[in-house]
Amino acid sequence: MVEKTGKQPRGPGHAPDDPLLWPFAAAQLAMDACFWWLERGAAEQGESSLPWTTPSTVALELATMRLRDFTQTRSGQPALVCAPYALHRALIADFAPGHSVVQSLQNGGIDRVYLTDWQSATPEMRYLSIDSYLTDLNVAIDEIGAPVDLVGLCQGGWLSLLYAARFPAKVRRLVLVGAPVDLSIDSALSRLARNAPELVYDQLVARGGGNVSGEEMLRFWSKSPDSDGIEVALQRRLSDEEGASLLARFDRWNTETLDLPGTYYLQIVNWIFRENRIAGGQFVALGRPVDLKDVKAPVFLLAGLDDDVVPAVQALATAGLVGTPPAFIAAASEPSNHLGLFMGARTHVHAWPRIAEWLRNDLSGVLARSA
Repeated sequence: MVEKTGKQPRGPGHAPDDPLLWPFAAAQLAMDACFWWLERGAAEQGESSLPWTTPSTVALELATMRLRDFTQTRSGQPALVCAPYALHRALIADFAPGHSVVQSLQNGGIDRVYLTDWQSATPEMRYLSIDSYLTDLNVAIDEIGAPVDLVGLCQGGWLSLLYAARFPAKVRRLVLVGAPVDLSIDSALSRLARNAPELVYDQLVARGGGNVSGEEMLRFWSKSPDSDGIEVALQRRLSDEEGASLLARFDRWNTETLDLPGTYYLQIVNWIFRENRIAGGQFVALGRPVDLKDVKAPVFLLAGLDDDVVPAVQALATAGLVGTPPAFIAAASEPSNHLGLFMGARTHVHAWPRIAEWLRNDLSGVLARSA
């Protein structure tokens, strides 16, 4: 997501500067370093020290998440933003003024916005699976009141897509932003997942006591991505006073990692990124095989033209996997890398207002024309 700057690699091996690649890259680095041992305490990580950009309350507290409620009014169609659960906190969706998905949706007239604020895995959570996260997502949506508009970011995108296929009546519209679904299409994410043998990932989980340690992932790097890379992600210069504040905030967000349940992590690596079960029609969710053709809700796909994590061709290929009629599929691409899709100032000026408008629009006229 953050572009490379030619600096020397950090830690025991070569590491990508993109934070959302770290769960996969760390396994390969561990192999390169002969399973370099990193001692780690078992203390549970506490609450983030970073304040939210947009005022919110906690509507529901579940094992896997806090359901954050950014609602401005109690009427209107609800939108649930499904943040990526990939080592970093859900503040990626509400990072700063002008860099916030939540804020852009609200500015676009979406008054009822919710967010999955994923919890760091405790030792008791080590056996939680993808089904566990789908179950709690279902509880959250029932709490909000189905049907919802589901907005999936990155790995929150494939989780949202699985949910929409498993519970199609509970999703009114689906937005997938930089979402990896068909991993047969080459990408940095799929390459990293395939490059290490399965044993490496098992060892990574074993060293975390059954979880994948976010602290351990971070220790492979001596510092956060440099200011040039962060400028690319935030799509603005950081040389002024406000930019310095954003730089410090990004660095704090970057270092506040989450642990992942080992079972959940290994299922993602093996079932999704190595075996491509979602796109291949072989994924079983909550006891039932998932068929993406069961997704018939209107879909909006957003891709980054400079995204080497989930290339635009991969992000947009999901259109051919779902059962949504072509007339109800909208797609857009932005001159953005991966992080810039969620945090970039230009993306929030151009793409997110269009998404909000699409969520608000009455599509009945499109239905009549396509009939």
